[in-house]
Amino acid sequence: MTTAQDSTSTTIGGHRTHEVFNQAPPRVDINEFTTNKPLVEGVTRYDASWASAHLSEVGALVSTAEFQHAAELANTELPRLHSHDRYGHRIDEVEYHPAYHQVISAAVEYGAHTSAWAEPRPGANVARAATFMLFAQLEPGHACPISMTHSAVPSLMFAPELAQRWLPRVYSRGYDGALAAPGDKPGVLFGMAMTEKQGGSDVRANTTVAQPLSDGTYLLSGHKWFCSAPMSDAFLVLANARERSPRSDRESRERSPRSDRESREGLSCFLVPRVLDDGTRNVFRIQRLKDKLGNKSNASSEIELDGTIGHLVGEPGRGVRTIIEMVSRTRLDCVYGSAAGMRQSVAEALWHVRHRSAFGATLIDQPAMTAVVADLALESEAATATALRLARAHDDDASDSEKAFRRLATAVSKYWICKRGPHHAYESLECLGGNGYTEAFPLARRYREQPVMAVWEGSGNVIALDVLRAMTREPESVRAFDAELNLARGASSVFDEHLDRVRTMLTDLATLDPATAQFRARPVAAAMALGLQGSLLLRTAPTAVADAFVAARMGADRDLEYGTLPVGSDFSAILERH
Repeated sequence: MTTAQDSTSTTIGGHRTHEVFNQAPPRVDINEFTTNKPLVEGVTRYDASWASAHLSEVGALVSTAEFQHAAELANTELPRLHSHDRYGHRIDEVEYHPAYHQVISAAVEYGAHTSAWAEPRPGANVARAATFMLFAQLEPGHACPISMTHSAVPSLMFAPELAQRWLPRVYSRGYDGALAAPGDKPGVLFGMAMTEKQGGSDVRANTTVAQPLSDGTYLLSGHKWFCSAPMSDAFLVLANARERSPRSDRESRERSPRSDRESREGLSCFLVPRVLDDGTRNVFRIQRLKDKLGNKSNASSEIELDGTIGHLVGEPGRGVRTIIEMVSRTRLDCVYGSAAGMRQSVAEALWHVRHRSAFGATLIDQPAMTAVVADLALESEAATATALRLARAHDDDASDSEKAFRRLATAVSKYWICKRGPHHAYESLECLGGNGYTEAFPLARRYREQPVMAVWEGSGNVIALDVLRAMTREPESVRAFDAELNLARGASSVFDEHLDRVRTMLTDLATLDPATAQFRARPVAAAMALGLQGSLLLRTAPTAVADAFVAARMGADRDLEYGTLPVGSDFSAILERH
């Protein structure tokens, strides 16, 4: 006979209340490349099918439980600054968890940084973009130094002697996170330091100065407000160069950095090694690490330069012109990063709703949820299509019209896609309900991560004004952009009407005075970006995808919220691709 006490003991002892059901299984070993049809198709479309086996390897690697755990540890065991060693010596080192080194080492090994430069060919930038996106999908913080290393290459080419020494190191597939002489490392990574506390995006307000020495180097003195990845091996830095004079190096060192302002040659670009060739550490004082909203695995810092050795890159006084080559490439990587984040968000949301049931049916079969996830998938596909189209336009075989197109299209896409990222991440997170709001799942981290792509390398206003600048100074970019959109004319009456609106907006914009034009910069950039995405999908995506996107983003009943696709959209066809 079982007593009441026995029954209670059986219930408690069996832990029946702890039985877990109606939860999605772990999303591991799902190849992130081969299961992403828009990415696979884009890689083939833009002449990079030769990289498919390589990308499949990367997709398998980043989907493993081990890699996902490393990505989590890199964002929970955060970088720590050690300004001094135990004996009081200044060392200015940032300590990362080994998991961070594991992630970034793999990204370097697979060429996410500079493979397109090291091995140029048709589709090289497409393959590199896809590699970068696969790594950034799972762990975005390390993508910052990976991106800056890739983007430093065209700026370094302004200094042939420096390029001859540094580019082989940059192209290497080896990684060692320790501080050492650049020639003693298997490969190097680059960072940049432009902004200052008094200037922000207005880099021409910089006060950092560079005093020339007789050996051709410079001594830099100043404070940089944002310097990401301070353990990188070298940095491109903006400083005001002074004219060379016959005074001795000692006099140059003792000279006040704020005296004789009239002797400046102007804002210039400098390569600042973290460690000098003889193993001596350059003066690179890390004042603090930034406590950021997201991007936690990537240390961002304030630094002081005080008699810091630097090498001139490009012409004196042409620093912005020199470093803008790096900036334009990092802006493009922001598009890649936002697209990668959208892919992660869609993949996690769909995994959950395909395994979770409520009210007698799987969530994905509930019409309201079907509409939301299909809309999120459309946004992700449009971002991916745009990113890969831009990547192909950056290959070495780009024609003059392609170069004109990418000048304007990169800015337009950076503005729009990066702004769409945070809302997309939030809506994806909501699909997981309470699970999505917890740190045990990756979408809370992704939600904090997406805004950095909109802020980094030019926030919304900076990019929108750059769109205006490109249209004014390089009118051929407008013609090339219009020609790209016009390739889809006739495929959709809704798209044709949108294209006509864009053309009218551009015509009207040209008649406005500069101040009034600034008021229109954002809506014009947004309309152009949507036109580009619509044109690409109409030409390359299945009809179900293109028609739903155009109707939802350009139609008369368009809505700002996700989940408002037109009735009759082919949801199954849209979701089958994700």
